[in-house]
Amino acid sequence: MGTERKKTLRRRRTGKMPMRFMIMVKEGEMPQSGPPSSEMIARMGAFNEQMIAAGVMLAMEGLHPSKSGTKVQFGKKDRKVMDGPFSETKELIGGFWIIEVKDKAECLAWVHRIPFENGEEVEIRRVAEPTDFAHDEVSGRYLDVEQKIRDAQKPIKL
Repeated sequence: MGTERKKTLRRRRTGKMPMRFMIMVKEGEMPQSGPPSSEMIARMGAFNEQMIAAGVMLAMEGLHPSKSGTKVQFGKKDRKVMDGPFSETKELIGGFWIIEVKDKAECLAWVHRIPFENGEEVEIRRVAEPTDFAHDEVSGRYLDVEQKIRDAQKPIKL
């Protein structure tokens, strides 16, 4: 095991390494028929600026509704392509943030500040890190490359 990997594992075990979380905004039962209002854009923009100013924001995106999406189902030899809209929209993602914080409690503190007020729902999931997987002669090279890419990620700045 490489020296850098040992240091990373040690920092993770001692809680000195930040964690990344994806906050997924559910599309909901009634997907939005049009773009958000100017007021909602302003409230979300202010919230995003707060996360950027705090240095926790790594990525954020809103997605078009599922009616313009496509799903691909994988079989052993074939691929089945299905165009939207999809019937189970309440489980689909309408947008997301990726933030880097010290723990889940800090992530939840940010989530509580999201300016939603109409029954919207988000799902929080920790982002898997290369150190979460077995590092061996088969996977090691690829996990090391993935770690280098992640180490190069920086919080968004205005």
